[in-house]
Amino acid sequence: MHSASSPTLPAGTSRLAASGPAIELEHLDALWLQVAGTVCNLRCAHCFISCAPENDTLDFLTLETVLGWLEIARRHGVKEYYVTGGEPFMHVDLPGMLEAMLRRGPVTVLTNGTLFTERVLTRLAAAEAASAYSLELRVSIDGPTPETNDPIRGEGTFDRAMEGIRKLLDHGFLPILTAARVWDPADEDMVRDRFFTALRGVGCKRPRLKILPSLRLGREALRTGGYDRHHCVTEEMLESYDRAQLLCSNSRVVTSRGVHVCPILVDHPDSLMGPALEDSFRPFELRHRACFTCWQYGAICSNYGDIGRNAT
Repeated sequence: MHSASSPTLPAGTSRLAASGPAIELEHLDALWLQVAGTVCNLRCAHCFISCAPENDTLDFLTLETVLGWLEIARRHGVKEYYVTGGEPFMHVDLPGMLEAMLRRGPVTVLTNGTLFTERVLTRLAAAEAASAYSLELRVSIDGPTPETNDPIRGEGTFDRAMEGIRKLLDHGFLPILTAARVWDPADEDMVRDRFFTALRGVGCKRPRLKILPSLRLGREALRTGGYDRHHCVTEEMLESYDRAQLLCSNSRVVTSRGVHVCPILVDHPDSLMGPALEDSFRPFELRHRACFTCWQYGAICSNYGDIGRNAT
């Protein structure tokens, strides 16, 4: 593999505002672990950190490294864990990592759903059954049909991901389908209904859907033109605002480089807060344009945003 450089942003697009309000880490509730770095079996057109099979900008975390971080996190009162990449299911040691996490708290894995095997899912189902905590699997699909999804995620990915959801259901999981809003907002109700129809079509009796705003970074900046100059967070915007909605007030993310402020900004040098978890306990200034998206929609990465359920 070779490291893939960050894509060139469109002309006039600025990554940073001159300054921004500082957000304190109020409490460390969640630890994110980017176990697969920036390596992914897909090359999605809207990926905000431009993951790809050859992008090893961020490396895999070893099982030993993850176990070390879990012990440190326990000492700091972390309550839950999120696992991401790249594509986590590319990591041969993922089952062992998840088993260790499930001994400590609830776990959520963000995946494209195309690499599930019978052996791994059987092992994970057993691990969750033996745990006092839940294992959530969030499967990313960005359109309710192949015609709407595959231009974004790659040819054949809709059918492969829906088959992945069926496998999860067969093993007793109730996955959350996660979709970035790459459609016209005027079509939201229609798209939502079609997602629910697709989920019921593979046997999901209680469909769950989380719709995310697009993050205009990485390849998405090339696809949509990136953020505008007015996309910035000011002190005035945080007046009477619940800062707990911002991931940076209660979470940190671990990559092969160290501890970053949040999973959205791991491609940006100033998001790296240091090699130790304690290094990240200082405030972080919301200078990035992407911080505007978090301010606008709240904790978009966690499971505490809107997860719609179809009652019928």
